[in-house]
Amino acid sequence: MNDSSSISGRSAPRESFDPSSLGLVAAAAAIREGHITSEAYTAALLLRARTLAELNSFVTIDEAAVLAAARDADKARAAGSAALLLGVPLGVKDSYLTKGLPTSLGLDSLAHFVPREDADAVRAIKRAGALVFGKNNLVEMSYGLTGHNARYGQVKNPHARDRVSGGSSSGSAASVAAGLVPASLGGDTVGSIRVPASFCGVVGFKPTTGRWPRNGVAPISHTLDTTGAFVRSVEDCILLDQVVTGEQTAEFSDDDYDLRGTRLAFAPRQFLDLVDSEVEDRFREVVLQLQEAGAEVIEVDLGDDFNALVQTATWGIFAHETMGAISEFLRRHDIPTTFEAIYEDLKPQLRQAWGQIVLPGGAGAISSEAYWTTLNVSRPEIQRRLDAAFVAHGAQGILQPTTPCTAPLIEEQVTVHIAGQDVSYLALANHTVSASSVGLPGISFPVGLSRAGLPIGLELDASLGSDRTLLVLARKIEGVLGAKSTAI
Repeated sequence: MNDSSSISGRSAPRESFDPSSLGLVAAAAAIREGHITSEAYTAALLLRARTLAELNSFVTIDEAAVLAAARDADKARAAGSAALLLGVPLGVKDSYLTKGLPTSLGLDSLAHFVPREDADAVRAIKRAGALVFGKNNLVEMSYGLTGHNARYGQVKNPHARDRVSGGSSSGSAASVAAGLVPASLGGDTVGSIRVPASFCGVVGFKPTTGRWPRNGVAPISHTLDTTGAFVRSVEDCILLDQVVTGEQTAEFSDDDYDLRGTRLAFAPRQFLDLVDSEVEDRFREVVLQLQEAGAEVIEVDLGDDFNALVQTATWGIFAHETMGAISEFLRRHDIPTTFEAIYEDLKPQLRQAWGQIVLPGGAGAISSEAYWTTLNVSRPEIQRRLDAAFVAHGAQGILQPTTPCTAPLIEEQVTVHIAGQDVSYLALANHTVSASSVGLPGISFPVGLSRAGLPIGLELDASLGSDRTLLVLARKIEGVLGAKSTAI
């Protein structure tokens, strides 16, 4: 949905629209065309952030600094600047280094650490004129899927305060869903963008692994980590992708929602096995809508052992690489702590998990030999099976429900109830983990609400490196479905 419809024209009075309702494209246009100043827009968002502070979506907001930056942006516009994101405030997950603004990584011990440099992705949005509105709350060291942080509190779902936001990029998703910022940078290793996007009813984009810069972002796994973003629409995502990568945006007509000639795949045995009935029903309705719009949607089977293969390989890589990745990150960026100190500072259940799967010799840790077998045997086999869908069946994308359920209750976030079963919260990433396992680009966008008013997400994955094709296809599907952000 193009939020620019909120702005009726250059002469529209500033009070004729709600700044918090603007998406990224619309906000950038409103400032660029003089409908509103960056300072007024930023001030309105700051007021909303104070009003909705109970969501715990931000760890740090330096109000004076962001207002000063907004005034500078207004001066730059008056001097003729036409930067793509001039004067637009964005959220940034607090795992990204931000020059002059505290970066905690979600830890109490780093609450007052102020980096001397920006992460590369932050530098990219600043070059385009964007402002860092604040640092978003996250799960400690990005290790979790529900949005709980021991020091900064549980990030609450804007649609229902008793529900989780998803994680680990919890505050980033919640802040976009709540209309505090039009977009926010996040990170995704096994689903940390797409899971909260699904639960909060916004668009979440995970590019092909390595396509967006990762330097300056606290890691978990160099094989799996991906930077990405939350936005209100696929159109907003296309703009942000252009800013971060420098690739020109694809030409697209607002009327270009014809899906004839499009072939999509879904794998019911793999992605509808453990799914709440309401989520499955909406997914099957979506498939019918796409078929009615001209798309060919085919069923594929990725193999009896596909889910087990993906789960074992991906979680093994995830845990095995954590200690080395974090230690190198701390050293390279002169962060005043150590891996050992971080481990001791973790909340009890996370420290126990690290002791089991991250520390060498832990009961659940995989050996170096098993790790290399996973990289050289299991991952290529996963890729081969997915290639069968993309190449042998000619699919341009693979569809599945982003999450197997809507947002669980906060009080039930350790063990969640899905399709009549009580399972580990790790099952929330059952569908997102397959794209992560081999680095595919994936996007989640909202396709409606459950009977309880909770967002339901649809994920579309594409082949390696086909990010721009994925985004154009996602925008077509978004248009066909009438899908839009269910932000409050």
